[in-house]
Amino acid sequence: MRDRLFFGKNSRTDRIHFSINQKILMLSAAIVASFLILVIILLASMNSYRKQYDEIVGNLVVANDYNLNFKEDMDESLYKLVVGYIEYEHISEDDTLKDPYVLIEELRSEFKKLRDVTMESESRLWLESLLRNIDTLEKRVDDILENIRKGGKYDENIRELDNNIYILTELIQDNIQYYIYYQIRAMEQVTSALNEQNQNFVVVCACLLAALTVTAICAAYLITAGILKPLGSLYSAMEKVSAGDFAVRTDVHSQDELEILSDGFNSMAENMETMIAQIKEDEQKMRHLDLRLLQEQINPHFLYNTLDTIVWLIEGNKMDEAVNMVVTLSSFFRLVLSKGKEVISLGEEESHIRSYLEIQGMRYRDILEYDIRLAPELYACRIPKLTLQPLVENALYHGIKYKRGKGRIQVRGIMRDGELHLTVQDDGIGMEEEELAVLRKEIQRPCSETEKGFGLANVNERLRMYFGPSYGLKIDSHKGRGTCVEIVIPAIREEEPALREGEEIEDDRDKG
Repeated sequence: MRDRLFFGKNSRTDRIHFSINQKILMLSAAIVASFLILVIILLASMNSYRKQYDEIVGNLVVANDYNLNFKEDMDESLYKLVVGYIEYEHISEDDTLKDPYVLIEELRSEFKKLRDVTMESESRLWLESLLRNIDTLEKRVDDILENIRKGGKYDENIRELDNNIYILTELIQDNIQYYIYYQIRAMEQVTSALNEQNQNFVVVCACLLAALTVTAICAAYLITAGILKPLGSLYSAMEKVSAGDFAVRTDVHSQDELEILSDGFNSMAENMETMIAQIKEDEQKMRHLDLRLLQEQINPHFLYNTLDTIVWLIEGNKMDEAVNMVVTLSSFFRLVLSKGKEVISLGEEESHIRSYLEIQGMRYRDILEYDIRLAPELYACRIPKLTLQPLVENALYHGIKYKRGKGRIQVRGIMRDGELHLTVQDDGIGMEEEELAVLRKEIQRPCSETEKGFGLANVNERLRMYFGPSYGLKIDSHKGRGTCVEIVIPAIREEEPALREGEEIEDDRDKG
């Protein structure tokens, strides 16, 4: 279940709430967003002051134009109307003169607009005064033009010009100049405020930059600590695992890839712990199987019969044969023990079965022949001890012994596709199909539960534990024609071939 949780794509995605990449992106986004907000505030403020500044400059341009031209144009146009230089109906035809009412209306319209947009109080007061003076000026112009239409009031109109018109245009010009003055002051205030804001912005930027730097350092520390601490825990756990402590586990709850890595490590450690325990159990089981098989090989009946044969040879004064049999028996037991090794070379295993068959050949010389043909290049291959001998013994006692007449045991070995194929074949009594099916089923069971064929089941179980469940024994048999047992294992070689000391291995060995 834990493996499925770790390796399942959907489960892994669901368990990552904040990946390391997301944490770094969030930190970067927070820093960038803070600077963007600061820049937007600064730009908005500067744009506001720019608008105010541009508005004041525009007002000053308008006011300055009228300040320079209005009084001169109004005074000249009214004077020429009074002295009769031009009639009012034709004043628009003269490019040098302007209609007094048009001048007044333009002035009133522009300065009303200025009054509506002017926020500075002093400037507004002077604009209000200017508009009142414009109204008074318009009334005086009405009086002059009325007198001109009536005629005969030249002197009165001259006095009106001197005592009212010139004074009012002078006052209007003064109003405009005061308005300009206060607008300039307002401009200075805006400029001063803008400069002060720029200074404050620099200070705020410095403080914010310092705060962001501290925040970034703290966030970076927290993020790196959140990464390095679990990594340190994993590294420490890995050191313990490398030292052989497979019970160690990590506890990471960072809700990112490191938590998944931690769970994967825990699953790996748990699997390794289980595998080590299984290996130890298999080793203990293997030693138990080896011991049982060894006890089977050194059984009293075999030893008693062999010793009886030796005594019979001595009594028959066949000393050379007795000595040869004692030497062969000694060699047999030496190879059975194999100095405690569990895996030996195929050459050593061949020597073992040869010693066994030589001993049995002296006892069953009338019924037993054997032929061992193993290519010399196969002798360096590794094989579990006591693999072929139980098969040879089974062929002798269950195949040849109950046959009427002489029987033959053949041992063969070939290399095919990196695998070692060994066969032990006899021409004994064989088995019926039903009996063969039962035996095939029995050897697939643990040998401790086997009711028949213990030797074969023992060999098959040991081979599967050594090399895996795809390897082991294959049995084929036909009633009256004999039995063939095939072993298939990986071809694993020794560094140096292990041949029997002082003995040449021939391709063709035939004894009977």
